[in-house]
Formats: sequence, structure tokens, C-alpha cells
Amino acid sequence: MGKTASDVAAFGNYFFLITGFHGTHVLIGAVVLLTLSFRSRAGKTTAAGVELAGLYWHFVDLVWVFVFTLFYLV
Repeated sequence: MGKTASDVAAFGNYFFLITGFHGTHVLIGAVVLLTLSFRSRAGKTTAAGVELAGLYWHFVDLVWVFVFTLFYLV
């Protein structure tokens, strides 16, 4: 069976929704890391702040593994 135009449109919608949502979180993570860098240079950061920024960044990275697998490999 072939794919209908509706199936292709739905895939495109989900693809751009999920990758856009993920891209927004990557941008937020980059801003957090940049802010953390400036705060670290000024001596105003804590170990807990570094740990939380790292956890957020690695969570976003882990989500990308699933997004990549579902949209590009399956």
C-alpha cells in the first residue's frame, strides 16, 4: 500500500513539531550554559547550578537520540 497525501502531511507536521520543540530546548540550554559561563567567570555560580545545567543539557541530548531514531532511522 502506498502512502496517502494525508499520511505524508501528518508525518511532516509531527516532524517539524518535534524537531522545532527540541530545537527550542537546545536554544534554551545554550542560553543557560552561556549564562552559567558568565556567572562562573564572575565567581557567582554554585556546584548545584552547574549540576542542574549539566543535567538539563544531557536530558536534551538524550531526547535527541530518540527523536533521531524515530524520525530518521525508522
